[in-house]
Amino acid sequence: METVLQISNLKKRIGKKTIIHDLTLDVYKGEVFGFLGPNGAGKTTTIRMIVGLMSITEGQVLINGKSVSKDFESAVRHVGAIVENPELYKFLTGYQNLVHYSRMMKGISQERIQEVVKLVGLENRIHDKVKTYSLGMRQRLGLAQALLHRPSLLILDEPTNGLDPAGIREIRDYLRKLAKEEGLAVFVSSHLLSEMELMCDRIGILQNGKLIDVQSVKGFTHDKEMRKVVFTVDSASMVQDLLSAGEVLSGVQIELTLEKEDIPAVVAKLVEKDIKIFGIETKEKSLEDKFLEITGGEQIV
Repeated sequence: METVLQISNLKKRIGKKTIIHDLTLDVYKGEVFGFLGPNGAGKTTTIRMIVGLMSITEGQVLINGKSVSKDFESAVRHVGAIVENPELYKFLTGYQNLVHYSRMMKGISQERIQEVVKLVGLENRIHDKVKTYSLGMRQRLGLAQALLHRPSLLILDEPTNGLDPAGIREIRDYLRKLAKEEGLAVFVSSHLLSEMELMCDRIGILQNGKLIDVQSVKGFTHDKEMRKVVFTVDSASMVQDLLSAGEVLSGVQIELTLEKEDIPAVVAKLVEKDIKIFGIETKEKSLEDKFLEITGGEQIV
């Protein structure tokens, strides 16, 4: 896969304190990469170094092969970014905001402005003043602004902050669409774990300035060895007595922790003992479960 963002042995020290320790990761074209961590883990510090708002103590950040430290202008030319709520001129229309921003960048045509307006679904409201926009519409206009110059990397810090459930779903769907249709690498930090699970292809977890794990979302939530299996039967207590295991959830449901290969043997044993089985449900861990397991239950912000 084509690497858009490459972070190698990144360190940040402030005084005698090391904030980021040897952070190394790659983000690829066409993927949504989620950046998670407890409060104070160093997520915002990392983002600031990526976009050049904070100096790098050691290591390097490459965007499309260009070093943020050594060739800043060439590197950030490939970046679009929104940190929390986008800054917009509320007394102007959405279209006027985009035109104003386009004047700051070379090579942005009227056709490109219309293209990004359509991409984020603002065709019907683009000529209304921004002060009449909902928060979700402002986020979409901010996305359009960040995409005008055809960046290779889109960096979003808390993109769904303050949105209602419908707005959160809209932004999630647009980010997936952008990654797929524009071939963008999307690097997103958020505290909404359920949304990150639905939005992202891969997740990186930062704790105390150290990257402790990077996996696909399925890799985090799918336990290859043991899994919880809920059996719906005619008598949960009989199953518990027979197997000397399991947690009775109700009179007819029992939860067992099993390896995948052991499930057929358990079913055969229950059938042999004339216990009626009405349903079997395998419960996967959620990203939230896995996050709390990895970080020891620290609060995520």
